Amino acid sequence: MAKLHLTRVAVGCPDYPSLDARIAARAEQGEVRFTTRFKPKRADELIGGKLHFIIRHMIVGRVEILAFDDRDDGRVDIVCAARLEPVHPQPKRAHQGWRYLSEADAPKTADGASGIGDLPPELYRELAAISLI
Repeated sequence: MAKLHLTRVAVGCPDYPSLDARIAARAEQGEVRFTTRFKPKRADELIGGKLHFIIRHMIVGRVEILAFDDRDDGRVDIVCAARLEPVHPQPKRAHQGWRYLSEADAPKTADGASGIGDLPPELYRELAAISLI
């Protein structure tokens, strides 16, 4: 069965390094928590999937979803591994909250050899628009 993923905007993060620093600063015992108002209806399918982050209309990185924990205030924590993985930047419109992302639509892991994952999002977007990458 194909894994299901989520997308979420990294509000306040101008680039991948700042997102990586934010996750590292919030990490406790190898986990990081992201709060949301509602638990996804397909939460069971999301365990083991990835939470993909959008910065400047590009998916740039992801963390593994480990669990969903209910909080005392009625909200839900998305519990994730505190290890951010770079992905090949992929255009994605910004949205509020989270959205489902199928395995087929998820970006591939960025390999360090090509250097494509290190391109600024604007340059990546322009090269992709003219089919060079």
